[in-house]
Amino acid sequence: MDILSRPAEEFENDQSLEAMWAIKAYEHAEVYFNILCSVDPKLLRLTPHDDLIYRLFREEFPKFDVNFIKEDELKGEEAKEKWRPFCERFKDIIEDYSFGTLLRIDASKEYDENNSILVTRIQFYAIELARNRERVNDIIRNKFNVRKEKGG
Repeated sequence: MDILSRPAEEFENDQSLEAMWAIKAYEHAEVYFNILCSVDPKLLRLTPHDDLIYRLFREEFPKFDVNFIKEDELKGEEAKEKWRPFCERFKDIIEDYSFGTLLRIDASKEYDENNSILVTRIQFYAIELARNRERVNDIIRNKFNVRKEKGG
């Protein structure tokens, strides 16, 4: 059994566990970003439930700006009240829906210390699906794929 899949209550501020979570979140971010650089984002399927996630996200958050994430819109008290029920709808649908996952704040930039925020996996899916379907992530492939091809 993977230690990261065990109940969080079993671990109270265990720094080695926090380090494992950080490594896992970073690895996920790195893989996802490399895929964005290589594939047309509009064609990406992140889960078998992409259509449902996207539809419900835009129904619940029609004016949410996915280009640039404002932390208050995800983690402020008012935002939490709206996000919590959205996230819980996926509890039995999306595996690891509440895992900590890194999200780029500014969709036009790569992951780095200043452009990353920790969100739940379902928030990541909702926002990245919107970015992909609404062509926001096209800039990543155009901007960073060229750099990768040139070896930089």
